Amino acid sequence: MRGAAILLAILLLFCAAPAPAAAPRAAAAPIVIASKPFGESYLLAEMFAQTLERRGIAVERRPGLGSTEIIFQGMRAGSVDLYPEYSGTGLIAILHDTLPAEALADPRRVYDHVSREFAARYAMRWLPPLGFQNVYAIAVRPDTARSLHLVTLGDLAREAPRLDAGFTADFIGRPDGLAGLARAYGLHPRAVRPLSPALKYQALAAGGVDVVDGYSTDGLLDRYHLVVLQDDRHFFPPYEAAALLGPRAAARPDVVSALALLSGRIDEARMRALNRRVEVDGEPVARVAASALAALGLSAAPARPRIEASEGRGGFLPYLWGRRALLLQLALRHLFLVAVALAAAALIAIPLGLALERARRSAGIVLGGLGILQVIPSIALLAFMVPLLGIGIVPALVALWLYALYPIARGTYSGVRDADPAAVEAAEALGATPRQSLIMVRLPLAAPAIMAGVRTAAVITVGAATLAAFIGAGGLGEPIVEGLALADARMILSGAIPAAILALLVDGGLALVERRVAPAHLRKRRAG
Repeated sequence: MRGAAILLAILLLFCAAPAPAAAPRAAAAPIVIASKPFGESYLLAEMFAQTLERRGIAVERRPGLGSTEIIFQGMRAGSVDLYPEYSGTGLIAILHDTLPAEALADPRRVYDHVSREFAARYAMRWLPPLGFQNVYAIAVRPDTARSLHLVTLGDLAREAPRLDAGFTADFIGRPDGLAGLARAYGLHPRAVRPLSPALKYQALAAGGVDVVDGYSTDGLLDRYHLVVLQDDRHFFPPYEAAALLGPRAAARPDVVSALALLSGRIDEARMRALNRRVEVDGEPVARVAASALAALGLSAAPARPRIEASEGRGGFLPYLWGRRALLLQLALRHLFLVAVALAAAALIAIPLGLALERARRSAGIVLGGLGILQVIPSIALLAFMVPLLGIGIVPALVALWLYALYPIARGTYSGVRDADPAAVEAAEALGATPRQSLIMVRLPLAAPAIMAGVRTAAVITVGAATLAAFIGAGGLGEPIVEGLALADARMILSGAIPAAILALLVDGGLALVERRVAPAHLRKRRAG
């Protein structure tokens, strides 16, 4: 009984874990500004945020959300109010529309169609384009282009069966991406490797892949001196960058008028130079955004402190020390996600495991169903939650809770089922009822097995919680996601190392609890 009481106290302690303090809210709800996980999207979203803050409009940043589908579903669910989008992406990847060839060749007709359809279908508003296009750029190394005589995508299709491609997951799954190129050009690479937006360029330069997808304004194209192949069949539509507003932001004239100041002001050369400062020179996104706005005559209000890309090539330890307060906040948010999800899972899974011990015929089916959740990739489960619950903490907690159920339920069921038969028989011989035997004998004997399940669930949850940054839940995954997008190894490690340390600390702490809740005779046996 004492073991069960201690276990319950631990669970209550997890439930009582405080959430990170929320920032004070203005009278009007902040405008939630999101970005996709690549450098230009981070930069444009930050420019939007600083432009609104300059006008006294409260904003909430949700940088580095996952694919187009995730961020758009977040907007449909009301969790996102504004993000930078491209007309061609809106046409093909979101609307799934097509236009005649002569219309696709006209950026104005594409924009007008997209703007009209988004308003009719989703009550969303496209502001006038920012002034540049960012079309897909399929790139190869100069030596590859020379040796295989590659100039156009038609040439690439001819040689593709001998080449390995490194494409972003978004490009692989989009109709205006790999699938469309396969239809239009017969492009079928020998192998396709999903790579993050920044790492694909490093992989190409190192010879790990032979061809990558990029964007025409990417600063990394110049850094690696890559050859961009011509779209000789005019497959790609125009991709004019613009601010896409959800219903709540579109209904606010102050938001619309502030962001309209950016329309038509940023040309492709300016955007490429800004991207290079972020992606190649490693300047902080907030600083580059502020200087860009100042150059446009739109001086920005100071942005809130946040983890930014590293500057220069200083040491890793000074980098961590300079961001210790921010990393502590992220670690607390990470721990909060883990604690709440783990406590909720324990409160469900432990009673479930006890019930399954009394209904053993159903145990295999129920545990098998929970086990299926373990084979679903974390990012897929998180993405599945977005249309149902939007983005942020709630869908992340639900996904992490689902992941934690199986180890705890399995440990509880196995521990109670396999409790010392001699002790159970002795209790029954003394007249204990099945309920008394369960509470007073089986459950205390099963406490170490239950805690072992909790430890396993905790480590799984700490790791899976890093992916919660893809749906705007924060935590230590935030610098990992942003570092991957900006090719900043120190930023990646600033999230990955604390997450690994946190997993070890959580597991070690629960190991102490596991030894504490073990019956006295088992503790003595282990000590001996």
